[in-house]
Amino acid sequence: MAQVLVENAALLDPAAGVLRPGASLLAEDGRVVAVEEEGRPLTTSAPDARRIDAAGRTLMPGLIDAHVHAVLTTLDLAALEKRPVTLVAQEARNILEAMLARGFTTVRDAGGADWGLAEAVERGLIRGPRLHFSGRVLSQTGGHGDFLGREDAPDLCGCRIYTNGFSHVADGVPAVRKAAREELRRGARQVKIMASGGVASPTDPIWNLQYSPEEMEAIVEEARGWRTYAMAHAYTPEAIARAVRAGVRSIEHGNLIDADTAALMAEHDAFLVPTLVTYFKIDELGRALGFPEVSQRKVRDVLDAGLASLEIAGRAGVAMGFGTDLLGETHRFQNEEFRIRAEVLPAAEILRSATTVNAELLDRSGEIGVLAPGAFADLLLVDGNPLDDVGLLAEPEKHLALVMKQGEVVVERGL
Repeated sequence: MAQVLVENAALLDPAAGVLRPGASLLAEDGRVVAVEEEGRPLTTSAPDARRIDAAGRTLMPGLIDAHVHAVLTTLDLAALEKRPVTLVAQEARNILEAMLARGFTTVRDAGGADWGLAEAVERGLIRGPRLHFSGRVLSQTGGHGDFLGREDAPDLCGCRIYTNGFSHVADGVPAVRKAAREELRRGARQVKIMASGGVASPTDPIWNLQYSPEEMEAIVEEARGWRTYAMAHAYTPEAIARAVRAGVRSIEHGNLIDADTAALMAEHDAFLVPTLVTYFKIDELGRALGFPEVSQRKVRDVLDAGLASLEIAGRAGVAMGFGTDLLGETHRFQNEEFRIRAEVLPAAEILRSATTVNAELLDRSGEIGVLAPGAFADLLLVDGNPLDDVGLLAEPEKHLALVMKQGEVVVERGL
């Protein structure tokens, strides 16, 4: 029985937004078995445990990123289409392992990753975060998952779903049902719908409404049949409202949300997963890294509205998760999302979004995003107090003294 005992820590409780000094935590076989506070000795005997002296550092749950793309390994999307899947898998391994080293012990992949990548993590072939993958996303013709250009010849066979490495392009209720069933059969933990125009796709403006209510309701029904949910890429109030009314649980991005739509989301207990850092980094670095020019121009349509969307959703009481949506060479900026959000949100709220809120979104409350008996032993030791300065998490190489996933030490600095 592998045991780890962390002593003399300041325990961060994200749900309460407080720091509790003099804490200790015992993990055994990858799970938390005991937590004691205020200097009381652990009631569970652990004579053979590896002992880690936190020296007063902040002990907090591992972080959760609810919107990543591990297999989108370059901003040069045209080049990515031509890369062999074996090469992309190795690039994805590097991306996932770097995420874990930055403190993210669980991630939700919002399109592209599959059961093979998740199984490689589970078996320890990739030392990365546990992976809630969506598989291929579902997109209508001309939607955010359709990467055919205007010059490409149409294929109007009504009996066919066009599939690429990232998406199923499917139109009509029977087709979207089959596409959703296919990804659920292959183990997808949730189904991703493209409900509005997007930045990376070539032919759809941001304001474009995608998928009818009937199509989205069919996808939601299929997901519920597997006791899971649908998430939807959506920017505008119209697209968000249509998705929420259809039963979608999680709205991704939402930069252009308004007050009425935020109230609708709160009424339906829908989650919002903003992803602000990706727009800043694409705007800054995209052209130099080969991001398509048409997509580069569309970034400006949503970039400036991002921070305001957090305030609008917050005032309405919408549960906000933490996502980043970074692509390719920009993955290394993942933790900067903390600093960006801190411009308008309190630290405690940001920390909850990356722990307890995302755990609830992923239907894993009590297992991840919390340090309590029965939870996975996913934990971080932070130099400093993130409740005072959440920007500490934006520089993990400076401020993360320890990263542990499921009882295994992944990063250790100066302990």
